[in-house]
Amino acid sequence: MKLALIQCSATDDQSANVTQGLESLEEAAKAGADLVVYPELAFTPFYPQHRKQCYAECEGNDLPPLSLAEEIPGPTTELFCEAAKRLGVVVVLNLYARKGDAAFDASPVIDADGTLLGVTKMMHITQYEGFYEQDYYTAAGTQAPVYDTAAGRIGVAICYDRHYSEYLRALALQKADLVVVPQAGALNEWPEGLFEAELRVGAFQNGYYMALANRTGDEDVLTFGGGSFIVDPEGIVVARAPESEPFILYADLDLQRCTESHARKLFLRDRRPEVYSGGAVRI
Repeated sequence: MKLALIQCSATDDQSANVTQGLESLEEAAKAGADLVVYPELAFTPFYPQHRKQCYAECEGNDLPPLSLAEEIPGPTTELFCEAAKRLGVVVVLNLYARKGDAAFDASPVIDADGTLLGVTKMMHITQYEGFYEQDYYTAAGTQAPVYDTAAGRIGVAICYDRHYSEYLRALALQKADLVVVPQAGALNEWPEGLFEAELRVGAFQNGYYMALANRTGDEDVLTFGGGSFIVDPEGIVVARAPESEPFILYADLDLQRCTESHARKLFLRDRRPEVYSGGAVRI
């Protein structure tokens, strides 16, 4: 299976961002990609860098933040469903989504026949300087679904969810072969090398590939770092994009290797869930 990660920046022009995203999809499909993954909030400016109450003042925008959100299915997903069907590729997006007055950080998963298979919503919502996500999102994600796609069994861990081993293990227990991470990671956000180390351990402990697609570019108070990468089930980085520039990262993945991984053969086999049914080992 050939994977493509779209490392891109976004401007205030959502229509132009979507057009750019569709052009990247065309390019990846021509290069033989079976699955194309976009970074977090790929088609909107990264609004959570500002407190919700000062959004208009900070951004010079008279529109409320919720105006950036859209329903799923909606205009963007319809465009990408049509493109996925025409090109025969699986697509994982990430959008600012809404349902009524509730808003979510959400990843629609589109199969190669254009079917919208489902939507993963970010489960863990953070709140710290530059990432005021609790101001914007409803904590509605209660599941960690795995999707049967034409490219394999795929799970999604949206940005902050990757920090939670419980979430990653839930995907492993459903026999995910690949977990994709739509990410908005800024330069100097965490100690050097931690993004990579975290996913290397997650892939090794759970026996699947992990692939992080990051934003890039300067956006007001944040500079997004790019550096998207792909890790195999043994925890080895097999492909890495450059930092701080738009890029499409490709890798050929042998999903059969998940079956032969240490996690599938040993770690998952030897679990003792009866002693940590509450989510952790009893103390």
